[in-house]
Amino acid sequence: MVDDILERQHQREREQERRRLREEEQKDLDVESHRGPRPLEGYAGGHTSWTDQQDDDSARQVHAGDAQASWEASERQARLEPEPEPEPARREDEPPPSGERSR
Repeated sequence: MVDDILERQHQREREQERRRLREEEQKDLDVESHRGPRPLEGYAGGHTSWTDQQDDDSARQVHAGDAQASWEASERQARLEPEPEPEPARREDEPPPSGERSR
C-alpha cells in the first residue's frame, strides 16, 4: 500500500516535470520563430537610446583590422619551416659530437 502511494506520487511528479519541460520548449520555439533583436532577459521592458547604428560603428572600430591581422598571421604561419627532428639519444660511453663540450 505504501509502495502504491509512493509510486503514484512519483508518477505525478514525473508528469508535472514533463509538462513543465514541454511548456519551456514551447516558449523557446515561440521565441526562435521570430527574427530580430532580442531583449536581454530581465530588461525586456527597459528603454534605451542606444541604436543599432552605434553597434555597427563600434564593431567597425573594434574589428577594423581583424581581416588584415588574420591574413598576416596566416602568411607568417605558412612561412614557418618544419621543426627539426630530435637527435637520436647517445650512449654515455660515446664521445660527444665535434664542437660540443662534455658535461
